[in-house]
Amino acid sequence: MDVVDGEMKIEKEYDQGFRVEHEGDDHQGRLPESSKIKKKKQKMATRCDQRYTTPTPTPLDLPIKFKKRIRDLGGSDIALIIQKCLFKTDVSSGHNRLSMPLNQIRQTFLTPQETEFLNSGNNEKKCSEMEVMLIEPSLRRDTISLRKWEMKKASGSATSMYVLVGKWNSVAWRNALREDETVQLWSFRINSKLCLALVKRRAKSNGYFIEF
Repeated sequence: MDVVDGEMKIEKEYDQGFRVEHEGDDHQGRLPESSKIKKKKQKMATRCDQRYTTPTPTPLDLPIKFKKRIRDLGGSDIALIIQKCLFKTDVSSGHNRLSMPLNQIRQTFLTPQETEFLNSGNNEKKCSEMEVMLIEPSLRRDTISLRKWEMKKASGSATSMYVLVGKWNSVAWRNALREDETVQLWSFRINSKLCLALVKRRAKSNGYFIEF
């Protein structure tokens, strides 16, 4: 499976966009090209960082209709796993997965046994997976696969992430998920069994987030 390194791809796209935008510019009376490139890249890097670090809404709380749904199912131990801005690869049918980098996970949501099980896989082509129930933004229930991937970068270092796979394309399509939208993934337990809830959010002018 060819998995795109989102961070490297974004940086490449920014660089390409910059070259096209400035091709054929009249440089008379302007800053040297090297200075403009440096400033442009700094601006692009800041934008990229902002996409990876979604502002934290205050307070963070699960919408009431989700709480009711979980309570009706006999669920408990609700916890926020991640809040993230969706990237192109998260909603691309060719990738069919939602990525959740470990360095963005807010708190432990797996038991030691579940962690050990997911760690038992070797790579993204052969790895262990857990089938879990997912409450979608529409409140529809379905099952989805949770895996852990170790992604190797060109530099030789590796990035660890959890991914939702299997039926993710159907989830994204049914709930009209789009690039740059903000979503939250929550965990809860029913009779000790891990379950998940996906919430779509949008920002308000006062910095809070509300449910779609």
